[in-house]
Amino acid sequence: MYKHFFKRFLDIFLSAIAILILSPIYIIIAVCVRIWMGSPILFSQDRIGKGEKIFKMYKFRSMTDARDANGNLLPEKDRLPKFGVMLRSSSMDELPELFAILMGHMSFVGPRPLRAVDLPYFKEEERARHNVRGGLIPPDSLSFRTITTYEEQFEYEVYYANHMSLWLDIKVIFTTFVILFKRVEDNYGTDDRPLLKDYRINQLNNK
Repeated sequence: MYKHFFKRFLDIFLSAIAILILSPIYIIIAVCVRIWMGSPILFSQDRIGKGEKIFKMYKFRSMTDARDANGNLLPEKDRLPKFGVMLRSSSMDELPELFAILMGHMSFVGPRPLRAVDLPYFKEEERARHNVRGGLIPPDSLSFRTITTYEEQFEYEVYYANHMSLWLDIKVIFTTFVILFKRVEDNYGTDDRPLLKDYRINQLNNK
């Protein structure tokens, strides 16, 4: 009942309320992004959704377009201003994902929707994570760690996909508050994890 009806009802109801309440925050962040990082204000990327369908995810932009003398983009760490670090560390850059929840592409709780280019690099047993909607709040928060390996992340996500329940969602949401505090404290926004594609290719090359 919860998995097939009540969870989606809560997603629609709570995302609509959150968007209305947070509308002033959206405006403030948008103005700050425009001032410190330029336009466009939103960053978009193709992500993997439920059933491995691809959808467009939007986030607030957190990096500038700073380039070197040859016109090439500088490394990410050199294009990430303090405001961008704050957005990432607090996860406020992900607020536009509430619209994806409202539209049915995502859920409040669920596996992280990874990049579409990563799809061929999932192991067969890991693809079970795509049996449910991806989430704004990922289940690997249950590890109480700000950063997990891909293997650890997928283990939590597959477990979540196979055992989804209201109680499990409550546990994930509760632990996320702890993780958010640790992220800001640890300056999480400066961390850079490789794409799954690059990670798996590197694993093969090191064998």
